[in-house]
Amino acid sequence: MKKISILFFALTLILVGCQEDQGYYLSGDISGVEDGKKVFISEYDAETNSAKAVDTTVIKNGKFEKEMGETDLPVLSFLRFEGLNGNVIYISENEKINFTIDKDSLREAKVSGGSENEALQEYLNHLKELNRKMGKMQQEMRQAMMDQDTAKLTSMRETQSELRDNDENFKKELFNRNKDSYLSVMLLNDMLKMRTLGSSEVRDMYDQISDRIKETPMAMNLAKALESAKAAEVGSKAPEFTAPTPEGEELALNSNLGKVTIVDFWAAWCKPCRVENPNLVRTYNKYKDQGLNIISVSLDRPGQKERWLQAIKDDKLEQWDHVSNLQFWNDPIAKKYKISAIPATFILDENGVIVAKNLRGTALENKIGELLQ
Repeated sequence: MKKISILFFALTLILVGCQEDQGYYLSGDISGVEDGKKVFISEYDAETNSAKAVDTTVIKNGKFEKEMGETDLPVLSFLRFEGLNGNVIYISENEKINFTIDKDSLREAKVSGGSENEALQEYLNHLKELNRKMGKMQQEMRQAMMDQDTAKLTSMRETQSELRDNDENFKKELFNRNKDSYLSVMLLNDMLKMRTLGSSEVRDMYDQISDRIKETPMAMNLAKALESAKAAEVGSKAPEFTAPTPEGEELALNSNLGKVTIVDFWAAWCKPCRVENPNLVRTYNKYKDQGLNIISVSLDRPGQKERWLQAIKDDKLEQWDHVSNLQFWNDPIAKKYKISAIPATFILDENGVIVAKNLRGTALENKIGELLQ
């Protein structure tokens, strides 16, 4: 009887120990923030597509900690600090998650603990380096435009295209290593929104992620977005629209189709759009006599018609048709075409069927030439 009691006591200790390991635990060092300041913990809310507060803790002796409940599924999470702008991103998982943070460089925070956060850190480091290179390149391209150095501009565009290709390859390779990680959904969301890949290819990759990850709210939202995106995919009939021109007249897509038509989404406030406009002008001048038509759809803000018109004039876009509802991201045409970022281009054949989308620079010019041959 005594042996049974000892055995039962030992088993109880094991079970208690296991229960203590359930959930996840946050532990961090933060420099430059005085004691007593709050740390706000929040999670991604799929219903509102925003961060939802879930808990708080307090900084003491330059440290903070918080024991959290067990999570059934990983979720994108954030730490925000009282009196500071910005946040630190991590993924909640049933591990001890450690943070090393400096108040003046939240984006450089080090996060460790668990395979989910290891994968996330690899991705964030890639994005930081990519943004650094792209930012430097945009500065050099602006200078080359001011200097009217066409040779350098051409070279820079080729380098920019190479960077995009490398980014795409990296994301695909990272996805293939993390099909059972929350990061897989984040990657697909980013590639869809940034138009790194088309929705049909993202849909094929979505089918490869694990059933466990498909149960996360972010994955469910992505599945809905991919289903909705079919309306504006290559091979589909382009959604019809009618919208006001700068003169106040109504222009309908189906009444203004050329042999090939580019529907171009842009805005006066969009710097990448303005950088791309010279390529659009060059392509139009090269192929307008062969049947190319362009309809530019502006997503400029309410009350900013003059800014829209001035941008048309400054960028020498007066040669083709323009429309705008001046409703910013609430533009009904943009919603029909599932626009989440600009510039965005849709190439239509003479029947209004989408044959290509989101091409820029020489890729756009070459595609138009191919279609008009």
